[in-house]
Amino acid sequence: MARNSSEAEHHQDDQHGHGEHGHSHGAVDPSLATSERGIWAVKWSFIGLFITALIQVVVVVLSGSVALLSDTIHNLGDAATAVPLGIAFALTRLGTSRRFPFGYGKAEDLAGVIVVLIILFSAIVAAYQSIDRLFNPQPVGYLWAVVAASVVGFIGNEVVAIFRIRVGRQIGSAALVADGYHARTDGWTSLAVLLGALGVWLGYPLADPVIGLLITVAILGIVWQSAKTAFTRLLDGLEPEVIDEIRHAAGQVAGVENVAEVRARWSGHELHAEVNVAVAADLTVAEGHAIARDVNHQLLHHLRYLRGVVIHVDPVQEAGEDYHRIGEHSHDGLSTHSH
Repeated sequence: MARNSSEAEHHQDDQHGHGEHGHSHGAVDPSLATSERGIWAVKWSFIGLFITALIQVVVVVLSGSVALLSDTIHNLGDAATAVPLGIAFALTRLGTSRRFPFGYGKAEDLAGVIVVLIILFSAIVAAYQSIDRLFNPQPVGYLWAVVAASVVGFIGNEVVAIFRIRVGRQIGSAALVADGYHARTDGWTSLAVLLGALGVWLGYPLADPVIGLLITVAILGIVWQSAKTAFTRLLDGLEPEVIDEIRHAAGQVAGVENVAEVRARWSGHELHAEVNVAVAADLTVAEGHAIARDVNHQLLHHLRYLRGVVIHVDPVQEAGEDYHRIGEHSHDGLSTHSH
């Protein structure tokens, strides 16, 4: 059975020229470059948060502040999130294989889920410690040190947040960007410890565990937001504007009469897409293929993290997947089915 259509698939050609300009795509594997930068960002984020948490641990031991303990537990958990992210970025450097033809990008999305679970665990531990201190009050000492540790926590988290968000946006990593915003919120929860110390100084000893519980609530808010982002990526969800951008870019190519269907999904920080374009029915296969190559080229320019795109070319009178479906039928003694 034959049909009047052709397909072109992008394979990251080393070099190709178009019109009056020539350049290369894939001379340096973009996934390798971005993974290297991701690992670099994760490493320095871990160092920054670990140093911050160590300073706070010393003050927790001296002061006995449960609010600071809650913040310290969370900062240690935050530093621990570097482990699954680092492993995920390292896996993406392995490239593709016959078993994993799309590579290991999904490991980064899975790492996002593990990060959420680590944050949730830190929230549970912080809640337990704060509730226990409400029923079993203990004096808080070295209030000046608690205040200093609160400020250190804020500064450390904000520096890491700026760093993660910047690098995450540069390499298109949703997990790293989400972790950056998470660190930013952590900075404000660190400052909340200062309020607890102020309350104790004014003669309200329960202010310390109360602030600890408030920090727990803030952490749970982070868990909810991060979980939505992580599971959206894991289920192949993406921002609708990405589809709009692909459709717009493909529609600008000379010879494209219609852009019927567009699908895309993230695999870690790499984007994969499928596009159905319609062209004049009287074009030859070679001419349709040339238009498909132009569409591919245009998309690579408009979407920086597009790793691969499959372009399906249809005659304009039969544009879209509806024309490719075969109704229910039976043959060779099989039950009724469709394609």
